[in-house]
Amino acid sequence: MGEMVSFTGNGGTSEGYLAIPSGGAASPAVIVIQDWWGLVPHVRAVVDRFAEAGFVALAPDFRHGGPASKPSEPRQMLNSTQMDEAATDIAAAAEYLANRPEVAGKVGCAGFCAGASLALWSGTFSERIVATAGFYPRLPWEGMRTGAADNAGRTDWAGYAGKAALIHCSEADGLSAADGVQSVRRAIETAGGTCQTYDYPGTAHAFFNEDRPEHFDQRAAATAWARTLELFRAKLG
Repeated sequence: MGEMVSFTGNGGTSEGYLAIPSGGAASPAVIVIQDWWGLVPHVRAVVDRFAEAGFVALAPDFRHGGPASKPSEPRQMLNSTQMDEAATDIAAAAEYLANRPEVAGKVGCAGFCAGASLALWSGTFSERIVATAGFYPRLPWEGMRTGAADNAGRTDWAGYAGKAALIHCSEADGLSAADGVQSVRRAIETAGGTCQTYDYPGTAHAFFNEDRPEHFDQRAAATAWARTLELFRAKLG
């Protein structure tokens, strides 16, 4: 359904997988942030699903060279990720989408695992991004300090004023009671945004990923998807 496109980011050219709804009407947009495996078929399928649901969707390729092929590669990639470059790529993707003729309305951002942390973080540094959804985020993630920060070097969440976030929590990650989830929720709400957390009891990390049958939970995935669409339809319109 989609295609690879190029856009300007980090002073050069970035690539991503783009899908556009059929029908020709201008639509809101969603950025999809990959998990640490890269721009794998599962992530492309999520982009296609957002397009089928009526959103122009784009998954930037943070690996800049294809998905991981060995189990050791994802963690190496994650550990070497420069947060300022990731933030620039996401902000550039938001600008690219906002300026496409097929887009009308606002921009949301959804992500998975490490990408969920980036998606939630994106509301702090991009004015374009007004709603975020994180599926089983890896929180806290040291290094998310680009842009305004307090004296301790922590992220300034003030950019979330008037914005909305949604966090889907697996039992394997400690559900919504996990310290990282609670700290982000409090920070967003203190900044004047809203943050809804949902627990999915009995689920493993990556419960949304159909390509990982050992973790996939069909009922939880369907519920999380419906809640995400509800948020984006309400906020991006």
